[in-house]
Amino acid sequence: MNTLISQVAALTGLAPKYIQNTLDLLAEGATIPFISRYRKEATGGMDEVQIARVKKEATRFEELTKRKEAILKSVREQEKLTPQLEKAIQDAATLSELEDLYLPYKPKKKTKAQQAIENGLLPLAQRIWKQGNDTPETLAEQYTNEVYKSSAGVKDGVLEIMAEWVSEDKPVREYLRDVFVRHGVLSAVKKRGTREGEDVYRDYFEYTERWQKIPSHRFLACMRGAAEGHLNISVQVDTERSMQFVTRKFVRGRGGCAGWVEEACGLAFDKHLQPHFEKECLEMAREKADEEAIKVFGSNLRQLLLAAPLGPKRILAIDPGFRTGCKVVCLDEQGRLLHNETIYPHPPQKETAQAAKKIRSLTEAYKIEAIAIGNGTAGRETEDFIQRIVFPQDTSLQVFMVNEAGASIYSASAIAREEFPQYDVTVRGSVSIGRRLMDPLAELVKIDPKSIGVGQYQHDVNQTLLKDELDAVVISCVNSVGVNLNTASKWLLSYVSGLGPSIASNIVEYREKNGTFASRDELHKVPRLGPKAFEQCAGFLRIPGAKNPLDNSAVHPEQYKLVEKMAADQKVNVSDLLAREDLRKAIPVKNYISEKAGEATLRDIMAELSKPGRDPRARIKVMEFDRNVRSIEDLQVGMELNGIVSNITNFGAFVDIGVKQDGLVHLSQMADRFIKDPNEVVHLQQQVRVKVTEVDVARKRISLTMKL
Repeated sequence: MNTLISQVAALTGLAPKYIQNTLDLLAEGATIPFISRYRKEATGGMDEVQIARVKKEATRFEELTKRKEAILKSVREQEKLTPQLEKAIQDAATLSELEDLYLPYKPKKKTKAQQAIENGLLPLAQRIWKQGNDTPETLAEQYTNEVYKSSAGVKDGVLEIMAEWVSEDKPVREYLRDVFVRHGVLSAVKKRGTREGEDVYRDYFEYTERWQKIPSHRFLACMRGAAEGHLNISVQVDTERSMQFVTRKFVRGRGGCAGWVEEACGLAFDKHLQPHFEKECLEMAREKADEEAIKVFGSNLRQLLLAAPLGPKRILAIDPGFRTGCKVVCLDEQGRLLHNETIYPHPPQKETAQAAKKIRSLTEAYKIEAIAIGNGTAGRETEDFIQRIVFPQDTSLQVFMVNEAGASIYSASAIAREEFPQYDVTVRGSVSIGRRLMDPLAELVKIDPKSIGVGQYQHDVNQTLLKDELDAVVISCVNSVGVNLNTASKWLLSYVSGLGPSIASNIVEYREKNGTFASRDELHKVPRLGPKAFEQCAGFLRIPGAKNPLDNSAVHPEQYKLVEKMAADQKVNVSDLLAREDLRKAIPVKNYISEKAGEATLRDIMAELSKPGRDPRARIKVMEFDRNVRSIEDLQVGMELNGIVSNITNFGAFVDIGVKQDGLVHLSQMADRFIKDPNEVVHLQQQVRVKVTEVDVARKRISLTMKL
């Protein structure tokens, strides 16, 4: 077993055979959704999270290997590479351990220690380091020169040399790293000049907590406060105890030379070691906080993308507003724009009667089946206005409040300009609200996930890692739901396994030129969509009404013959097999196990045959807020209200109760039992019942409880 496989196996707890198979599939260009869905036998049934972990650990191992090679080359060129050092470098398990080994040999920028060596103080430093019976001040006088003109100057230079030796000592670094990691305390204090009454960081003006235990949201808040100049941040340890270890290691005797060595130890700690390990701890805390925050963001985004769709309905969508009016659009079942105009039901114009007449007219003319209202400014007022309209008795209209976060970002984007070049941003924003009700996933993929407004401190975390995670979540969601090949936009298609922006555009162009796809096999005619891309994408694309019913299922084309054989053995066709449960139950599944279709694959096939093409997302429900509560001033402690979960963090969930300012249900107020993760109790867009426990109008803070 090679080192890569054994190390990844040790870190993940997965079987080496399956790790090797997974890495081979990834190297061949297979995507994570494809591997997890259609190669379960090869991976031992790994899910997407496990496959991503294998990929991440393999990448980290390869980066460490490359760094080892670079270090070995550097030390070898210096002619300082011993067999013992080479073995230690090869055996290093972490980057920090590797860099500690390399530190004495690492080419340095001009330091005070190097300057002292260049000016002839190395012999004196070496003699004092031995801590004999010499008088160091007397020796120092013999080394004065044009740069170091006094014995005091010589002493400073010698201390710099010895301090560098102390700071590069591997056992010292290992000991202090352990002290900082296990006992380091993060301290945040108010920065001089910050006005306490006006600062949002006053909770952190005198704050200490073990850096390893600090929750990600508190650490990120501290770091943001420091970046904005409100806080001073440090990591503190027991300096006296730490220095005792260092001095015991290097100081021998009580002579003058020993005194200089002890001073060098103090200089090394203050100038090199303490700042280094403080930075290292902050970097580790940052990495941990980023990982947790990004995980929260990814979880929230997944829930938002997989929110219940209304489906293909004719929608009237409204982007509410007061002074500028409400932008109204009418959309057909495919989300195509049929009509747009502006109404003014609210002050200052208050053309309520005309606006109501226009809405009635539009719903009749365009056979509207549902109304979508953005939940931003004037959202509640617009909902009330719509609810007061008297529609004909045979009109059955559902009214939905739609989270419009990110709609304005979309409306000004290049994607929106390409879709609607002749319309302004207000029309595009209304279209986005309506389409989001029809199919949140199809519409939200057009918006930068960071603009959707779920998560915590998304602008403070590592942006590269955040983008990678969110892209992976979008890809996972798109492929888990499946995509209608004949109606999907090129932006939605670009997230399908094996495709990308270029091939997605080619699919849409082919569709526009040749009409809708009749079968998955027709994908072979799309320019640049080769055999590998077809293998990766075909199982995730759906064709409702296709001649072959399997084309509207998650059964991969590579297994069509297997399903056809099952049907033939039952003396029926595939359509009969899909329609009749008794026929499916009669199939002796184990008889069809082969190299290409193991037990796991056969289970998936049988499950899909029972529900071909079914959308895995939940059904949407209408949400109604309390009509007597419109602003934070209307709230009173003890009120019980309907709400909808708008955001989830590590410390609780934010709930929209219809007053423009979301309330917080702290983790401790979510259930009558101990919970570690809000996702144990709630999910995004979930409708909940809450009670108001505290209202701070000045700070616009609302505290809620779900313990009713």
